[in-house]
Amino acid sequence: MLSPAPSPPLWIDTHCHLDAAEFDADREQIAAAAGAAGVATMIVPAVGIHNFIAVEDCCAHFRSLPACLPAYGIHPMYVDDAEEEYLDLLRQWLQEALDDPRTLRPVAIGEIGLDHYLPDSDPARQEFFFVEQLQLARELGLPVLLHTRRAVDAVLKQLRRVFGARSSLPGGVAHAFSGSPQQAEEFLKLGFKLGFGGGMTWPRATRLRALAASLPLESIVLETDAPDIPPSFAQASPQFPRPRNEPAWLPRIAQTLAELREIPLDRIATQTRANACSVLNLPIF
Repeated sequence: MLSPAPSPPLWIDTHCHLDAAEFDADREQIAAAAGAAGVATMIVPAVGIHNFIAVEDCCAHFRSLPACLPAYGIHPMYVDDAEEEYLDLLRQWLQEALDDPRTLRPVAIGEIGLDHYLPDSDPARQEFFFVEQLQLARELGLPVLLHTRRAVDAVLKQLRRVFGARSSLPGGVAHAFSGSPQQAEEFLKLGFKLGFGGGMTWPRATRLRALAASLPLESIVLETDAPDIPPSFAQASPQFPRPRNEPAWLPRIAQTLAELREIPLDRIATQTRANACSVLNLPIF
């Protein structure tokens, strides 16, 4: 009697902007392709008050394979145009979603953080919104999805300032991590996982690839940040002169991690899935 064919690995994309305008023309097909590739769950983070409803609607629509789960926050790229009362709206939105059993429960506060790459942004204003949202995460017991572009030490400083002891931290994911081994260790001490995606597929990203190969596998979660951070195999098109990333490519991105670590792909799937479930308080599967 023939043995049944092994099931393909299942994946969690811990950071995918499926609500983004780049997917307006083919969102159904993009989600279907992700599910067919084994992406069982996608975390869809908001970036500001303006897209909370879009994130909620996207996640309500895609509730099977892949299951989309929301996170809500105010991204550092949008704080210069944000009003301080937006923080009250965020609190209200989160609290109502947590209290109403008919609403998809947010899995995190995010995408939040600091961005020192932006030339015209106000660092003090970024810091204010970041700290306020960290305090909200502490109050509600929700993990956070962190944006840390050229600001890893500054983000770590505010995490220590707001949370203090490790026991008071809800944890979360340092999205698109590209810091040093020492900075990685500091995040791990604080109970965070480190997000790796399309960036590590580029051969010239030697420092990032060395990190992906050497960090404890228990510290890593996978993400696409689709439509951003396209992998090396993404192709430009007339519609997208800058190649668009897609959640269906997560297994191919993971293959790079498997090759860098010289371990089987199914082990990458099992461990990174467990890591994501642990840090984001998801049911283990």
